[in-house]
Amino acid sequence: MARKPVIAGNWKMYKTQAEARAFFEAFAPLVAKADHCEIVIAPTFTTVGAAVAAVRGTKIKIAAQDMHWQNEGAYTGEVSAGMLVEAGCKAVIIAHSERRQFFGETDETANKKVKAALEAGLTPILCVGETLREREAGETNAILERQLRGGVAALTDEQFSRIILAYEPVWAIGTGRTATPELASEAHKFLRQVSANLYGPERAAGLRILYGGSVKPDNIRGLMAQVDIDGGLVGGASLDAKSFASIVNF
Repeated sequence: MARKPVIAGNWKMYKTQAEARAFFEAFAPLVAKADHCEIVIAPTFTTVGAAVAAVRGTKIKIAAQDMHWQNEGAYTGEVSAGMLVEAGCKAVIIAHSERRQFFGETDETANKKVKAALEAGLTPILCVGETLREREAGETNAILERQLRGGVAALTDEQFSRIILAYEPVWAIGTGRTATPELASEAHKFLRQVSANLYGPERAAGLRILYGGSVKPDNIRGLMAQVDIDGGLVGGASLDAKSFASIVNF
C-alpha cells in the first residue's frame, strides 16, 4: 500500500499573526508544485485564524498543537476539537514530548484527545518517543509500545486508519543530535510491528509514521530514503520559509 508522505511543521511558541502571514507569503509559492506529499503546519492558537486565511486556495493544511478532550466546560485556557474545526484546522498534534515533559500529558489523556479529535473529524498526529535516559537504559521499545498502546487504546479499526503517528526521540529534539536514518527506521519498524499486532498487517501497512527529531534540509533525504519513514514532524526548521520548503521538496 503506497503511503503518501506528510511533512508537518510545528511552530511551538513562535510567530505572531503578522509573522505567520509573511511566512506563508514566502512559503506558498515555493511548495506550489509539491504533489508528492501532504503539507501540514501547526501554528500557535492565536495564529490559527491568520494561518487558515493565508493558506486558502493552497494545498497546505493547518493543524493545532494541542487540544482538550471535552467539547466544552470549565477548563480555563483550553481549546476543544470543535473550536479547532470551526477555526479551519484539519489536524492536531497530540502528546508532543514537550506536552508530556512540561504539562503532565499522559498516555490516558493522549488517548482521550485522540478519540475526541477523531470524533470531530480532525486527524490526530500522535507523538511517541523515548528520552536519553530511557534509550541508554535499553527501554526504547518498551516505552514506544506503552505509549502507542496507551494512545490508541480502544480505537476501532476505522478510527485507527485515520491517525498519523510521529516518532520523536526526545534526546534528539533541539539538541542537535539526530537519530541516524537507520536508528530512526528501527523505531519506525518496531512501531509498525506493534500496530500490526493491534490492528493487523494491512492497517499497519497503511499507517503513516513521521520522524520528529531535529529534521533539517540536510538530513531529510536520508530519512525519507528509509522504507518505514513516511515524513517528518519538523520543529525549528519549519519556522523559516526557505528551509521548510526545501524539506517539503526533498
